[in-house]
Amino acid sequence: MRIAFIGLGNMGAPMARNLINAGHRLQVVDVNTGALEQLAAQGAQIAATPGQAAAENELVITMLPAARHVREVYFGESGVLAGIRAGTLAVDCSTIDPTTVREVAAAAAKAGVDLADAPVSGGTGGAAAGTLTFMVGGSAEAFAQLQPVLAQMGRNIVHCGEVGTGQIAKICNNLLLGISMIGVAEAMALGHALGIDTQVLAGIINSSTGRCWSSDTYNPWPGVIDTAPASRGYTGGFGAQLMLKDLGLATEAARQAQQPVVLGAVAQQLYQAMSLRGEGGLDFSAIINAYRRFE
Repeated sequence: MRIAFIGLGNMGAPMARNLINAGHRLQVVDVNTGALEQLAAQGAQIAATPGQAAAENELVITMLPAARHVREVYFGESGVLAGIRAGTLAVDCSTIDPTTVREVAAAAAKAGVDLADAPVSGGTGGAAAGTLTFMVGGSAEAFAQLQPVLAQMGRNIVHCGEVGTGQIAKICNNLLLGISMIGVAEAMALGHALGIDTQVLAGIINSSTGRCWSSDTYNPWPGVIDTAPASRGYTGGFGAQLMLKDLGLATEAARQAQQPVVLGAVAQQLYQAMSLRGEGGLDFSAIINAYRRFE
């Protein structure tokens, strides 16, 4: 399949690589020339603009940092909607607010384009391994066409409903993830302060009722999980600044729906304080440093 892939960041680049390895012909767009060159070395072609890439391919995939980037890529003078042909399928895998993706989908529909949203969960490790979860919002027809392609980048492909419901699922999931990581951080730091071996404590939590992904797969205490960012200086994972963005999306959506998210608001403040300390570039599990005693 001929695919335009726009956005080659920490998530997008390995996703695009998996599509190349699956035999698809990719045309890629990014502001980072280094990322473009790496994908070109693996067989991708480089397009000058999103509009050019959209015009020359059967499917457009975007994976961008925030809503403003999505708007720019789709609505810009040389954007996707300026070049795309009617009948082309598009999917935005960014994590943004439901309102924005619905606006983009409505504009795409006027151009004869069926656009779905499909944010992902699974982190950079899942992107590299091709084991991501895709939360897809869109028509049944779009989902049927997208599912085989998304399955070459992920393991769990879920149709959530109409356009925008993928984003709703993602922000609710990450709201819980941010809260749970803070809970694990508090528990691990308390156990250490009281004198229990952190490996022993983690083992108990992970075989008891406190068990969760933030503890058994991504434990924030250094050395507990060898593959977790905590064991490599909180690098190479899901940045705290991105978690702060997602919590902001969740609390704003909750405000619009007049739905209380008390713990979500507290989590947002804690990650905001982390960002103000200059730690926004670290993995979000580094929130534990707010609780640790450094001796």
